[in-house]
Amino acid sequence: MKTDEKTLARVHRMPFSAVYPHYVTKVEKKGRTKAELHQVITWLTCFDDTDVERHLKQETPFEAFFADARLNSKAPLITGVVCGVRVEDIEDPVMQKVRYLDKLVDELARGKSIEKVLRS
Repeated sequence: MKTDEKTLARVHRMPFSAVYPHYVTKVEKKGRTKAELHQVITWLTCFDDTDVERHLKQETPFEAFFADARLNSKAPLITGVVCGVRVEDIEDPVMQKVRYLDKLVDELARGKSIEKVLRS
């Protein structure tokens, strides 16, 4: 799936810290915890909580956030649709990683067990 260059550039520059509060709100509204959200983020990125906090404070853009991450080897098992687009069909690597994270947050918020969300 191709995304227009203007949208890609905007997503690449968007700070992780700008989206993070929305993730927290989404999962907490559905009865999940910030700790579970961090578990999902650290699973995908192989960061620890200190790394996540550093990226939040530094307002790291998604492009640099994922460049610094070591993606979990099971990340390609994340499949499905986010915003009408199949995540496995996204061609841009940064956009695909952002959508992987979106998909995991969606699954967590929908009540999937943490084991299933983390592809255990």
